[in-house]
Amino acid sequence: MRTLGLLLLPALLLAQQEWRSWSGGNDGNRYSPLTQINKANVKQLKVAWEYKSGDADERGRTAIQCTPIIVNGVLYATTPTLDAVALDAATGKQLWRFSPPASRFRGVSRGVMLWQDQAETRIFYAAGPQLFAIDAKTGKSIPTFGENGAINLAKDLDRDPPGAINGSSSPGVIYKDLIIMGSSVGEGPRMAAPGHIRAYDVRTGQRRWIFHTIPHPGEYGYDTWPKDAWKTSGGTNAWGGISVDDKKGVVFVSLGSPSYDYYGADRVGDNLYGNSIVALDANTGKRLWHYQTVHHDIWDYDLPVNANLFTWKGKPALAQITKQGYVFVLDRNTGKPLLPVQERAFPASDIPGEVTAKTQPVPLTPPPFSPQRYEPSDVTPEAQAKFTAMSKDWINEGMYIPPSKRGTAVVPGTVGGGLWGGAAVDPAKGILYVNSQNLPTIMQIVDAPAGSPYPYQLGGIRKLRDEKGNPGIKPPWGQLTAIDLNKGEFLWQKVLGKNSTTEKEVGTENFGGPVLTAGGLVFIGATKDEMFRAFDAATGAILWETKLPAGGYATPATYSVNGKQYVVIACGGGARLDTKSGDSYVAFALP
Repeated sequence: MRTLGLLLLPALLLAQQEWRSWSGGNDGNRYSPLTQINKANVKQLKVAWEYKSGDADERGRTAIQCTPIIVNGVLYATTPTLDAVALDAATGKQLWRFSPPASRFRGVSRGVMLWQDQAETRIFYAAGPQLFAIDAKTGKSIPTFGENGAINLAKDLDRDPPGAINGSSSPGVIYKDLIIMGSSVGEGPRMAAPGHIRAYDVRTGQRRWIFHTIPHPGEYGYDTWPKDAWKTSGGTNAWGGISVDDKKGVVFVSLGSPSYDYYGADRVGDNLYGNSIVALDANTGKRLWHYQTVHHDIWDYDLPVNANLFTWKGKPALAQITKQGYVFVLDRNTGKPLLPVQERAFPASDIPGEVTAKTQPVPLTPPPFSPQRYEPSDVTPEAQAKFTAMSKDWINEGMYIPPSKRGTAVVPGTVGGGLWGGAAVDPAKGILYVNSQNLPTIMQIVDAPAGSPYPYQLGGIRKLRDEKGNPGIKPPWGQLTAIDLNKGEFLWQKVLGKNSTTEKEVGTENFGGPVLTAGGLVFIGATKDEMFRAFDAATGAILWETKLPAGGYATPATYSVNGKQYVVIACGGGARLDTKSGDSYVAFALP
């Protein structure tokens, strides 16, 4: 056993220096044990290298949401138009570039996946509906995978609706010789693809197993839908990523809402496994347990990102952040809450045919990390008077009030609260770090035009902004929160971002998430001011910040090559926050 331990030691040390998946590891924790960059020296950080892909498109408002992976001194990432690139992680020099064999894709890629054995290393990533397999050394397509090097994610669903969108904005996970994939699907009032979870063979691309997120006859949860709903209902998809307990062989999928997102008269019931965390046997896809965070969702309150796997008071646990600003802490073995959750009653819908759930699960601790009720902007007296007057026309009663014809204030809005940037967790200490934004949404149901698939539909998602483009709600508009999950309490909460339109400390809207290091630092870009910052993980103090060439609306990564630690972030800017588009990856290191 000692000899085996010595043999495994170099591999373990190497893994600690790398960033092997888009969220750091299959545990989803966005945590690194590296300490070379720490609280004492972080102010000395300088640009080590910058790579420009050359395909930013200001007219197309391209962006980069990708968190690169770094393995064996090579960085793998995607560009604004979804080419894949390999870079020397120490210099930023391009080693190869792969362009999908079609007109350049527009869309979102939050990262790539890597698999290796003793003979070869493969990169997998999705662009449009295709999942591509690439030789990691050469950047060439692997023609023996799928059909000519790719598999079509719109197929092999056990029900393939014609014309339905099915791709993947976030990477899946690699477990042994399996690629386990979620998907992105349509959310509108027309037929959407089901968001079933599928596992594919890493060598051949053949489907090995499937888990039906909309249960088929005879499967658990079938009775939470109308009869035969599986034939027409869509959604319930893991668009925000997947986590895996590699030792136990359990995959945890965090699922979105069923389609249509805002009117569910054709799907009366709780709609498992919509808005659920589901534990599956990673080898077979068999359901082990589930926990539903929203029953019969009509607010688009998807679970937006993969769960964090950590240890809670000696127990294997997971933490799931939500768009609503909640954190659910569950036992990883059973799915039972480790921190108290209460099923609370909420009003019924007044829209004919809509049958809302009588109760919704509300965590009692920790408190929400985002506001959950609309308060008019008080940045200026004029703004406060304007939005106070406007709010008299809506229903403004807090969480889980159904969308109405009058208009319902939904806070947090459809972009959070928490979102796909995810949370970082110290897996031993149980401290979670999450950024959030505060942009209210007014949802209004209207009569649908003749010939529509539903009698009612969403009249539009109205995001409240003032004349300067700022959220029309009481600040702060962006925050970074540290939560002690052992106590169920905030460790600290700080305003995130500087707003140039006001002298007050109000924060900004933000996209992208944090990375935590054992050096006691939380690195995050995300903000509309296009800054990159390092926070003291213990106190929330800003220890370092720098201006990026474009907004860093992606989660960063950190790694070590030849004894030197780097922190890298994609600088893609773009339409999400209405800032200039960029095409850079920028890495920072100590002099």
